[in-house]
Amino acid sequence: MTVTELKPHLDQSHVRDLLKSMIRIRRFEDKCAELYTQQKIRGFLHLYDGEEAIASGIIPLLEDKDRVVATYREHGHALARGVPMGSILAEMYGKAEGCAGGRGGSMHLFSRDHNFYGGNAIVGGGLPMAVGLGLADHMEKTGGVTACFFGEGAVAEGEFHESLNLAALWNLPVLFVCENNGYAMGSALALTESETEISVKARSYEIEAETVDGMDIVAVEAAARRALKYIGDTGKPYFLECKTYRFRAHSMFDAQLYRPKDEVEQWRAKGPIVRFQKWLEDTGLIHPEQVAEIMVEVDAEIADAVAFAEAGTDEPIESLTKHVVSGQRPSPPQPVAPGNMITTTYREAIKGGIVDAMTRDDGVFLMGEDVGHYGGCYAVSKGLLDQFGADRIRDTPLSESGFTGAGIGAAIAGMRPIVELMTVNFSLLALDQILNTAATLRHMSNNQFGVPVVIRMATGAGKQLAAQHSHSLEGWYAHIPGLRILTPATMEDARGMLWTALQDPDPVLIFENVMLYNREGELAENAGPVDIDKAAVRQTGDDITLITYGGSLFKTLDAAKALAGDGISAEVIDLRSLRPLDMTTIIASVTKTHRALIVDEGWKTGSLAAEIGMRLAEDAFFELDAPLARVCSEEVPIPYPQHLEQAAIPQTDKIVTAAKQLMAAQP
Repeated sequence: MTVTELKPHLDQSHVRDLLKSMIRIRRFEDKCAELYTQQKIRGFLHLYDGEEAIASGIIPLLEDKDRVVATYREHGHALARGVPMGSILAEMYGKAEGCAGGRGGSMHLFSRDHNFYGGNAIVGGGLPMAVGLGLADHMEKTGGVTACFFGEGAVAEGEFHESLNLAALWNLPVLFVCENNGYAMGSALALTESETEISVKARSYEIEAETVDGMDIVAVEAAARRALKYIGDTGKPYFLECKTYRFRAHSMFDAQLYRPKDEVEQWRAKGPIVRFQKWLEDTGLIHPEQVAEIMVEVDAEIADAVAFAEAGTDEPIESLTKHVVSGQRPSPPQPVAPGNMITTTYREAIKGGIVDAMTRDDGVFLMGEDVGHYGGCYAVSKGLLDQFGADRIRDTPLSESGFTGAGIGAAIAGMRPIVELMTVNFSLLALDQILNTAATLRHMSNNQFGVPVVIRMATGAGKQLAAQHSHSLEGWYAHIPGLRILTPATMEDARGMLWTALQDPDPVLIFENVMLYNREGELAENAGPVDIDKAAVRQTGDDITLITYGGSLFKTLDAAKALAGDGISAEVIDLRSLRPLDMTTIIASVTKTHRALIVDEGWKTGSLAAEIGMRLAEDAFFELDAPLARVCSEEVPIPYPQHLEQAAIPQTDKIVTAAKQLMAAQP
């Protein structure tokens, strides 16, 4: 609802709804605990017992267009949001009829129909997503609010601070709800936080914040009304710290050795249901027989939910890999005959792709560290702030996890963000968001939510930046199902991959080798989007296949030229995409040449080169007339001195030597 009244109207109908909502959550979870002991629910089970007043007091105030981001203790949130009890329990059973097709389980309930963006098993992991959902509402002026629930343990995470800072900095319509139950798993708040008043932390970011008794549903609803009215009036975030207590263990595995039993009993005596029901009966707003009616209604619903879950079906094993990525992708762009050729740089080609994308689609925006006023660490976005304005060329704090997660959230909401991370090394700070949210959300939600985000970053060595700025970790990301990994090397790919990537329904990571930014080359004036699915044969040959990508492409082409001088005809494959790999093109080449050398700037151990080699061994072994070979970076952090740095990474002479050795090898 649109909140205009700050005080709850405690008429009989409303108080009955409030009481029933809490009883419904409590009795459902009591049944879940019973089913868990019967091993019908497996994995972790985190119960909301004692915290029912928070979800019941806040979520019913939200409109259909508003969004809910929850935690791993989210059964109460889902029920309060209107997700059917039967589909929730079926999900906890792991059945195909569950609200996420059985793919998420107890900690990962999803419902697109209810704008319920799921629980999150990573403590604090949902906060950046909520900021991104709020950013989308802010940019598109929808008037929507995102309510984000989390426990007090999350306030120790960097993502908490990064998210609050971004929400305050950008004036985003996010309602942050901290369910402070006193214990982060088994550690009391006083043992983990120097400042135990959580709302104080929020105020330090200039966010309007208050603390409320989370065991008093009327107080919670009143606070939520104030919060939503404030967000509606100002568009700014609001923070509610709800002091509560969980009566049960952290999870059903928890022996609860960290707190005395009498402490739990003292809290139970002032629990939200006992407290509210007694007040209602004392004031005559409700009578014991009416409470008994509620119990009958709730128990009947629970019985129906159990029957629904028990009758649920297992998803066929044949569908195991379904929804890792979208089953529907746009057709590749049609090639266009090149027009007049111009001399440009790799840097300017990438900028041209960004300008093209932002001109085509108002939903595309660029965000990252120093992309605006500074013009980008590698000057790719220089001048774009003046061209497109600060709303679409969005400078971020140095908070990789926070702003990457925000980009992910905005993409889930339908925007088309381009997130720029300065270097691949910095991306490790955002790995949680990339791996645990972007790459998994479609599969866990049973295809209800996709993450069409594009994340760009610089990779590679050669500029004497030493170990923390120089590695090639794109092979690591290529290990992760759910991601698409691109490595543009040519001017055409630098210019054209971005728009195609932005049309992809799944997350795409683009790795730009630092040694290519200044490289000059010819590019057609009418250059546009390119296919991102296929590897490219950059040079044809008959004797040996050289397989590479990114910054090593031109070294490999130089090696092929040198080999030609010695009478060796080398075919050069530019992978272009590291995930998925175009093995069809690779195998076709190896079938012709019968020898394969893989050039990979990653380390040899666990490398992308090893993956390609193993696939060739599996699928084209009898086409090989010599052992597989590879040239990779040395097993050492990239050193600072130039001569050592150059010795550490693949070079043309190493490629030539390895190719000649391979030509001399016998099957």
